[in-house]
Amino acid sequence: MTQLTTTLDVNMNRIVGKDDILFITFDTLRYDVATEEWLSGGTPNLRKMMPENWEKRHAPGNFTWASHHAFFGGFLPTPVVPGPHERYFAAAFPGSETTGTNTYSFEAADIVTGLKKLGYHTACIGGVGFFNKKTPMTSVFPDLFTESHWEESTGVTDPDSTKNQIDIAVEIIRNQSEKRKGQPLFLFLNIAAIHQPNYMYAKGETKDSKKTHAAALRYVDSQLPKLFDALSMRGNPFCILCSDHGTTYGEDGYRGHRLCHEQVWTVPFAAFSLKNTFPINKPNHEN
Repeated sequence: MTQLTTTLDVNMNRIVGKDDILFITFDTLRYDVATEEWLSGGTPNLRKMMPENWEKRHAPGNFTWASHHAFFGGFLPTPVVPGPHERYFAAAFPGSETTGTNTYSFEAADIVTGLKKLGYHTACIGGVGFFNKKTPMTSVFPDLFTESHWEESTGVTDPDSTKNQIDIAVEIIRNQSEKRKGQPLFLFLNIAAIHQPNYMYAKGETKDSKKTHAAALRYVDSQLPKLFDALSMRGNPFCILCSDHGTTYGEDGYRGHRLCHEQVWTVPFAAFSLKNTFPINKPNHEN
């Protein structure tokens, strides 16, 4: 049996049940765009929280539906170096080779239900269509949560989607502090802005491209301070930020995702406690 590689610099058993948890998926964000914008100063707010840049990881799926099923089962993006690698969370099952001493293991089918059983208020703010609650399929993820939100204004076609999502998030945080004092919060956001169509974030553009993808990320970054300021008033939440998959803009003849290509499988990842000045998980590779 391959020995488990312990890559976690934090024992999740000391966080789960005590601290708020924020999980943001930047839907469709490419690793190369995320790191290039971090290096160039295009995402100053993310850079303040992640002074060591994004970590390079592999997504568990090549489109939203597949990756989020894995995420909620505890299978976050995997480090690119050989493993197996210890996970932050795990929906318990016999024989798991990636559940270690620092992993928080739930006796539940998914981590959302597991956190709910521990007393967390669980809230979802959807973005892309798999969260729109319009069909049985697109209700699967929102229905895991105690509270869920999706509107046209938080979806892929609204240029102000991230602002609108964060306004909802801040209201949830305010209600948590005022009406549910002492109860920890698990807040999940699926950011829609970077997903196609994203051409509206670059002036004069009429077609999605790597350039407009980067412009969308810069817009998302500009909206983040309001969210993190609100969360910081509640303590020292543990934050997980990642993409669920990348996408292609003509590389090797491909466009889009739900296909097997390096630009789709390779995603950015970060995890940190909000009031710390460094990520909890130090990158195990060179960016």
